[in-house]
Amino acid sequence: MRQNRAVADLLDRWRAAAQAAGARPGPAVTRAGEHLLARWREPQRHYHTVSHLATVLDVVDRHADLAGRVDLVRLAAWCHDAVYDPRAAGDANERDSAALATAVLTGLGVPASAVAEVHRLVLLTAGHAVTPQDRDGALLCDADLAVLATPPEAYDSYAAAVRREYAHVPEPDFRAGRAAVLNGLLALPALFSLPPLAARWERPARDNLRRELAALTDPPG
Repeated sequence: MRQNRAVADLLDRWRAAAQAAGARPGPAVTRAGEHLLARWREPQRHYHTVSHLATVLDVVDRHADLAGRVDLVRLAAWCHDAVYDPRAAGDANERDSAALATAVLTGLGVPASAVAEVHRLVLLTAGHAVTPQDRDGALLCDADLAVLATPPEAYDSYAAAVRREYAHVPEPDFRAGRAAVLNGLLALPALFSLPPLAARWERPARDNLRRELAALTDPPG
């Protein structure tokens, strides 16, 4: 029952965002939301799940005043990991998710300018390199990376879930690849772009990343 209420709540949030962006009212909006939720429940996902989607949406909602078009940020949140294949190379998942967003939103009658902006926002989540001046991009990327600043136990659960998504990768290769990802994040001038979020999250996020990196580069044992 609780799960059904959670799904209904998410679909309400999807409909509200889509209609605020200009989607035509009607059952097609609900069907599109159900299709996206089905993608977020695919069996290869352990971290990139409905729970992650809900967390990103919650961060966006809590800080909606920081955005310019928060309805478009919400739609980008729904679509940003809608395509997720752990075996995909490079930014293929983000590019495919952006293409899916374009197809879904165009089919719902969302204006082309709004569709293009959602497409742009989804692509930003490949590298999370934005400026504070890009308020909508910054809010989406900050929300997507919010897990990095969680308490150590929660962060460790996130890291373990990512490992399960890459269960097909041998341990030495995973360690090398994951370390490269963490080093890439640590090399960013700032992990979080919006000042209110950066002030709270930057230090704990970097502490978590360094801690995981140290564990990855220690010899297994």
